[in-house]
Amino acid sequence: MDVHGRELRYFLAVAEELHFTRAADRLYVSQPALSKQIRALERQLGAALFDRDRRGVALTPVGTALLPHARAVLAAWEEGRGAVERARTAADRTLVVGMTTSPGRGGLLPAIRSRFTEAHPEARLRLRQVGWEDPTAGLADGTSDVAFVWLPMIGPDRFRWVVVAAEPRLVALPEAHPLAARAGLAMADLLDEPFLALPGTGPELRDHWLAVEARGGRPPVVGAEIASADEAYEALVGGLGICLVAAGNAPLLTRGGVVTRPVRDVTPSRFAVAWRASDDRPLVRDYARAAADVVHKET
Repeated sequence: MDVHGRELRYFLAVAEELHFTRAADRLYVSQPALSKQIRALERQLGAALFDRDRRGVALTPVGTALLPHARAVLAAWEEGRGAVERARTAADRTLVVGMTTSPGRGGLLPAIRSRFTEAHPEARLRLRQVGWEDPTAGLADGTSDVAFVWLPMIGPDRFRWVVVAAEPRLVALPEAHPLAARAGLAMADLLDEPFLALPGTGPELRDHWLAVEARGGRPPVVGAEIASADEAYEALVGGLGICLVAAGNAPLLTRGGVVTRPVRDVTPSRFAVAWRASDDRPLVRDYARAAADVVHKET
């Protein structure tokens, strides 16, 4: 049998009032409707819950047995509803910030957080690390509310962003590589070198880090695919290829056996705080505004 919470509430009201009219008033229903629901519950249970006569209403032994359990079930349900409400409120006040690499960059993240929490002291920021397979850092599948991403973005019409850093693209290569002896390089020096490539899930970003736009139509040679800084480092020291890296991320790769050199004729990389174009929630909007304010202050 399926007994619903409403039927138990009706039963409890009558059991506590021992009067159908007063119980109906308490529940804001008509007395005939309440009586109908109680009869339906009794049919489901196969036993009378109340004795009714001209002297009044009294619980039967079955009704007396049910009473504490009905109270417990309804109390548990109220606790459950409260827990759901608290969780929903917490979720409404939580902003998930996705990233594929740590923002770092001279305290950028704390500065944005500080400005954001001034406007929303009740809000909670949750940082979420996302693999390089997702160039949107969780925006595309909704697991992040805002994200630190590298431009260009996949599906740019779906997103908005604020550029928070523009950094030279350096080339990372094994320190034993012949080109490592030079102080600086041109893209022409690198055209025949095997490059480490990002996963194909973000073709625009993959092409950017392969510097396709600076190759004069010559296709890149891909030595290996990489999906994390650790994979990139291991591929570099293993001699599988070289790669471009934003200046701010160079320390992730130059841990020993790897060096970086400037490349004269490639455009800078752009690092941004992005969000879904359709998301106009105040927390999202104000985080973007905080990022823009921090950048404006620094410039």
